[in-house]
Formats: sequence, structure tokens, C-alpha cells
Amino acid sequence: MMGGEFDSMKQSLSAEEILKKYDKESDSRQYTGSMSYVVSVLAIVFSLFQLYTAIFGVLDAHLQRAIHLGFGLALVYLLYPARKSWSRSKLHPFDLLMAILGVAAPVYVVTFYQELVLRAGTVTSSDFAMGLLGVVLVLEAARRVVGWPMVIVACAFIVYAFAGPYMPDMLAHKGVDIGELVGHLFFTTEGIFGIPLGVSSTFIFLFILFGAYLEMTGLGKFFIDIANAIAGWARGGPAKVAVLSSALMGTVSGSSVANVVGTGSLTIPMMKKLGYKPEFAGAVEATASTGGQIMPPVMGAAAFLMAEFVGIPYIEVVKAAVIPAVLYYAGIWIGIHFEARKEGLQGIPRKELPKFKTLFLERGHLALPLIVIVYLLVAGYTPMKAALWAIVLAILASMLRKSTRITPKQIIQGLENGARGVLGVLVACATAGIIIGVVTKTGIGLKLASALIELAGGQLLPAMFFTMITSLILGMGVPTTANYVITSTIAAPALVQMGVPILAAHMFVFYFGIIADITPPVALAAFAGAGIAGAAPMRTGVNAAKLAIAAFIVPYIFVLSPILLMIGATAGSILFSSLTAICGMMGLSIAMVGYCITDANYIERALFFLGGILMVDPGLVTDAIGLVILLFVTGFQIMKARRQKQNAKGVAQ
Repeated sequence: MMGGEFDSMKQSLSAEEILKKYDKESDSRQYTGSMSYVVSVLAIVFSLFQLYTAIFGVLDAHLQRAIHLGFGLALVYLLYPARKSWSRSKLHPFDLLMAILGVAAPVYVVTFYQELVLRAGTVTSSDFAMGLLGVVLVLEAARRVVGWPMVIVACAFIVYAFAGPYMPDMLAHKGVDIGELVGHLFFTTEGIFGIPLGVSSTFIFLFILFGAYLEMTGLGKFFIDIANAIAGWARGGPAKVAVLSSALMGTVSGSSVANVVGTGSLTIPMMKKLGYKPEFAGAVEATASTGGQIMPPVMGAAAFLMAEFVGIPYIEVVKAAVIPAVLYYAGIWIGIHFEARKEGLQGIPRKELPKFKTLFLERGHLALPLIVIVYLLVAGYTPMKAALWAIVLAILASMLRKSTRITPKQIIQGLENGARGVLGVLVACATAGIIIGVVTKTGIGLKLASALIELAGGQLLPAMFFTMITSLILGMGVPTTANYVITSTIAAPALVQMGVPILAAHMFVFYFGIIADITPPVALAAFAGAGIAGAAPMRTGVNAAKLAIAAFIVPYIFVLSPILLMIGATAGSILFSSLTAICGMMGLSIAMVGYCITDANYIERALFFLGGILMVDPGLVTDAIGLVILLFVTGFQIMKARRQKQNAKGVAQ
């Protein structure tokens, strides 16, 4: 075996190990023999069911979601062992039993659907037994796929349901009977089978299946090659390639960690080779990959939930996310540029890079499905129909060239990959339903919103700060989807009560839930990047948080001035606000890096930061003041650099 091939295998194995370490969804059993066929068939049938209902019409809400949950629980218990020490290639009898029960509880709902509807509100002994079993199965599935933090949050809400009479006056309620709670959580569409699972069983599944087929066509590699052709030659080229490719990949992959490993295994070694420090290289990839969940047109799963919760078409969520996403990536790009200037790093020679024209002619057709899905969403198609047509087009587009053609076997494999890919989101949505069920049953959402407003003294900025902290803490151990459900139920209403537009309030908690992946002390995406880069995890997390400065500031700005979300804005105001905000991002990035024309001292960095903040905030007065500050300190930097150059000449003579 050639040395290069061995290194490639070693790197691939390392990436796989990192993915399993930081992304629980990837740490599943790998069967051989007959069990691999059983799991494959189950996953394929699951995808076929979802496609059938997408084409011919979804079933009644409870039936659609119960069948979706039954397939999901069966696959989770077959693929994820109860204990880490159990075999990763053989099925344990206990897990087989759990898989059977995972099917039995939702099947009970399907089988006795008419009777359950007729006796709504009355829970029989058999209803109670199956309902309690269903709740326990969902919590155990969440422990295996998502992790303990979400299970603990859900259990805390359940405890609150019973402990209401013993709580402080502000949070007290009359308490809930256990049979009443089980019935509410499992036999209504306000608990486990609520809106989150409803969105998972329709929109989200199809978009994840779409992503599985795009990945199979080789679109990810195409994105990386295109990014190299566009930016590889520029100053600090490989880091800019990481930003571009990760932003593009984010339209396909909704997982920050998976995105880091997918593109980072190629871009991080390139950055290190160019001269970037390992912790900075890992931070660049982690920050860029995390932003994929806020990058239109296909955003993270929580964006679909937002459309349902806010009551607007998904395309409106996409439109609102455009400018903040551009600012997020502009901030990273600018930070990378000034870091490269500071370290004197150049790009990759053009002769070593692929040609854009050649790439586009050979594989440009792979991007057609993304273009079409945007058109369909803008044209008013439902997300389900848009995703369905995009899946068909992804397969057909791959046929245009032999080198990208998907075989019939791969089409079937795509069905399996899509079903496997949805499990984490499915379980998170079902568990989030438990939280929502308790909130609707006890009214704790309004109580907590009132408590948050009181804690903030009725002031908007403190309320936003507390909401941010809540979102970041939850995001340390809870997936973005569940994080958004919790914070949108508890914190977003408080912001709405204080006069914030509902879309801005929900987008605020959505953003901070996402960037928890790069916020120390628990920054999973940054730690995954550190693993590939061979860097210190905490230093990588700190660098990532600095690079993502836009993500910490822009949400405050669009709450205070929703023009950045295109709410009540004209084309001219949007263009002006975007341009001034990008100038502001330049000031903020210089402040974080500590370099503009030459090294910046603390006073200069503080002025760059102040000017940047003022320019990001839409408004003629703040923009004018910010621009004056930035021009002043930039002029000072130019004079400082000239003096340094003259002094250097004097020393040389």
C-alpha cells in the first residue's frame, strides 16, 4: 500500500472516531449478516412510508405521527445499545425487547384510534399502561441518541407537573393527576404527538432525505473544490475555503459536528500546512460549520418548527435569515483575512488549484436541485412538495454525467441513509413534545415568561441577556431542535410581551441555541475541530467564539431593529443596512484579531469594537458616528504603520 493511501485511511478513521465521540447520533451499531438486512429493510420501508404520504397526502395528524414514531423508536433501539460496553455488531436481547415495545406503544394508538377519539379525555387502565410505556420509551430513546441533558430537562418538567402545589407562589399550580398527565402526553396532539413530531414526520424527514441524496451525488466534494477554485489562492486561502465550503455544506447537513468532520478533515490540514495555528484552524472550521444551520435555503430542523410556531410560511423564515447569515459569515471571513495579514500567510498557488470553469462544466449540474428548491419555495410550494421534487431532481441531475451517476443500489441506500439521519431529530422532537405537553397542561410557560420579565425589571436588554444565557446553557447538552422548542416556549413569549416582533423573538433564541456549539465550556463543534487539528479543545472554543462575534451581536441588533430580518423594510433600507453592517463587522473582526494595517493596541481595538457595534445597528446617526470612529482609528493605524516602516529603514541604515 502506498504511503499516501495509508495516511488517507488513517485520517479517515480519525475523523470517524471524532464524529462518534462528539455526535451521539453517529455512534450506532454496525451490523453484519442478517441483522444488517433487517435494519436496512426497516429503514427503507420507513422512507417509503414517508414518501408515500408526501405524494398521496398525509394521514390524520395522530396516525401520521404515531407511525413515524413507531419506525423511529424501533430503529433507535436496534441501532443504539443501552450501554456503551455492549457489542456494536450484535443485538442484545434487551434492546430487541425495547425495539418491539417501541413499535407496540405507537401501534396501540393506530389500532384503537377511533376508540381513543370517541373517549377523548377518559383514560382506561390499558390506555394508561401503554401511554406510560410510550413516555418512558421516548425518554430512554432520547438518552441513547441525544444524551442525558435533554432527558433531565424533560424529567424536571414532569416533576414540576406533580409538584405544583408545593412550588413558590409565582410557579405554583394545582398539580396534575398521573393518569391525566399520561393521557395528555400520549393521547393528544399537545404532547409527544405535538407540533415538533408533526414537523419531523412531514417537512424535516423529506429535507433530510434530500440531503442524503445530495451527499450521495458528491455535492459535498464539489462544494469544497469550488471553494478552492474561488478562494484557495487568496490570502489565508484554505481558511476562506473552509468558510465557503462549510456555508455551502450547511445547506445539506443540519449537524454542526457532522459538518466539521465532513469538510474539516480536508480543510484543517490545509490550514495547518499554510501556517495557521492548530487551535485557530479548528476554530475556523467549527465556526463556519455551525453557521450552516442558519444558512438558507435549507436551514437546521428548528427553522421548520419556527415556521409552525410563528405561523408563517417557511420561505418567510428563510428570507428573515438571509442578512444575519451573510453577516455571520462575513464576520468569519474578515476575521480570517486579518489573521492571515497578521501572521503573513499567503494562499495556495493557482496552478495547484482546480479550475472553476472545468469544475462547473463537469459537476455544476449537481447544484441544480438546490436552485430548484429555492425557486419552488419562493413560488409558493409547500416545503413538503418542494423537498419531494428536489429529491427526484437530485437523482435525475446525477444521471447527466457518468462520473456522478447514482446507481439503483445507491438510490435504495439513500432511502436507508435518510431514515437513519432523521432519528436524532425525531427523538428530540418527541421529547420536546413532553416539555410542551407539561407547559400547556400547567401554564408554566406564561409563569416563566412573567418571571423573566420581572427578573429583568421590565427592561428589554436585560431580558434579552437572560434569554441568551438560557439558550446557551441549554445548547451545551440539548440539540438545537429541542433547545429551540424549550426557549421558544419559555423565553420567546417574554420578549413578545415586551413588544418584540414574534419572528425576531423566535429568531433570537434560535441563533443562540445554535452557537452554543461553539461557546465554551461545552462547545461540541469546536471540540470536534480541535480533535481533527490536534489542538487544545478549550483554546479552540475560545478562538471559535471570537470568530463568531457576529452571532453574539447580530441577534440583539435585529431584535432592537428588525429591519435586518426584512420586517417592515424597503429594498433600499435593506441594502443600506446590509452594507453598513458589513462595515461594522469589519470593525468588530479587527477588534477581535488585534490587527488592521499593523498591530492594534487595546485602545485602538476598543475603538474598532465601538465603531463596529454602532455600524451594525441600523440607523443613520449610529452609522455616521460608527463610520467616523472607524475612519479615525484606521487613519491612525496607517500613520502608525508608516512610522514603523520609517523606523525600520532608519535601523537598517
